[in-house]
Amino acid sequence: MGEGKGKLERLWAPWRMAWIRESNGGADGCFICEHLAADPAKDRENLLLHRGEHAVILMNRYPYSNGHVMIAPLRHLSDPRHLSPEEWAEIGLLTAVIVEAMERTMKPHGFNIGWNIGRVAGAGLDSHIHQHVVPRWDGDTNFMPTIGETKVLSQALQESYEELKAALEAIRNKPDDASG
Repeated sequence: MGEGKGKLERLWAPWRMAWIRESNGGADGCFICEHLAADPAKDRENLLLHRGEHAVILMNRYPYSNGHVMIAPLRHLSDPRHLSPEEWAEIGLLTAVIVEAMERTMKPHGFNIGWNIGRVAGAGLDSHIHQHVVPRWDGDTNFMPTIGETKVLSQALQESYEELKAALEAIRNKPDDASG
């Protein structure tokens, strides 16, 4: 038998235990509301990329892929039917802006954009609705999630945060192209 054959290989994903504990009642309250109530000086620590008038962009601490963000209304709502037209409009605008920021920095080949409404639909936090924006690349799926129940992320969260934050600032500060 060659090296490693016949042995059980262990793949470690230490972040999963934190997610399991939080998902099983380890964290009281809503982390989105907690981050919104925190001092804006803690936005980097809380992975909060943008505070808008009606919605917020924050990175997913337990991402499906590099750059995975969530866009949530500022109001604590569990049902998207209760969103105001202004909240819907800002969530739509922030979706377009974060997609542009990801294209500038991460060069994904596509995106998954969607909502998990209710725990049975996959919502880890079902009390505060949020939209996921997940950048995707050709060949970004492999055996790890299926066999090893592990995701391989090629970039640290803070590094992704810094790149996306800089791109959002550049987009916000670009001159209006419609003046022609």
